[in-house]
Amino acid sequence: MNSLSLRRRSVVLAVGAAALVAAPAHAKLPEPVRAMIDAAIATGDEAKVKTVFELARATYPGDAAELDVIAADYQTSLASKNAAAAAAKEAEIRSAGLFENWTGQGELGAFRSTGNADNIGLTAALGLTREGIDWRHKLSGRADYQETEGIVTREQYLAAYEPNYKLTDQLYAYGLAQYERDTFQGFSARYSISAGLGYDVLTGPDVTLTVKAGPAWRRTELVGGGSSSSFGGLAAANLEWKLAETIALTQSASALVQSGSSTFTSDTGLVAKVSGNLSVRLSYTIEHDTDPPPGAVKTDTLSRVTLIYDF
Repeated sequence: MNSLSLRRRSVVLAVGAAALVAAPAHAKLPEPVRAMIDAAIATGDEAKVKTVFELARATYPGDAAELDVIAADYQTSLASKNAAAAAAKEAEIRSAGLFENWTGQGELGAFRSTGNADNIGLTAALGLTREGIDWRHKLSGRADYQETEGIVTREQYLAAYEPNYKLTDQLYAYGLAQYERDTFQGFSARYSISAGLGYDVLTGPDVTLTVKAGPAWRRTELVGGGSSSSFGGLAAANLEWKLAETIALTQSASALVQSGSSTFTSDTGLVAKVSGNLSVRLSYTIEHDTDPPPGAVKTDTLSRVTLIYDF
């Protein structure tokens, strides 16, 4: 055998030896295990897939290398799928018309008031939110009305628009324009404008907490004539805490501090889901004005029972 043949034979033996070293020293992952992994992946439940991989590694430690390859392929596929979904969602939001991508709640129910009026009446409210890439728009309105024997015993209206510009995932700049009417508190119209910064303190699936603060301007037109305007500051916080699968606690509080009469408001609610998009809400609202118009008391309270429909 010449030297060239010897060298070729040496190369073949070396390649074969390397292949034997690189080959796994275990049998192929059992087909039932692979089928179980594929079934878990098909559900789209990441927690379930993670559990199945952990059980497979514990049951077949000798197949860890093959399981790692399958897991890596799954993660790559998942990342690609999520990226495609996010891109499609962003494209949908950017191409949406003015009246698209709105979500909201409608409320209808009864209330009992104490303070300036002690009555039982009707209440209605509507809240709308539109989430964009950088912007979030909020529209809200509420009406409480009572008429007894042709005499209005409570008349309170509120409408507000709040645009948010997202600076980071949690920090945003806000603007606020609000209109109120409450003749029993002594004003026929009250206009408030504010702008500042807000922060999403908690954003978990069970608890959300948002705070905001900024300078504000308010103009009040009194029932008996006359008006006043002043600058001040606004601070507010909104909490939603999911106590159980169908029960949530809500708390909204705000303070508009200015020269003259400052206003402090607190609204505490308990929401219980009835079925589908329908819920029942029990709430208690306190509104305190430090220097109300003559004839009006400083503190108003309102208890409401409403049906809520999410859309």
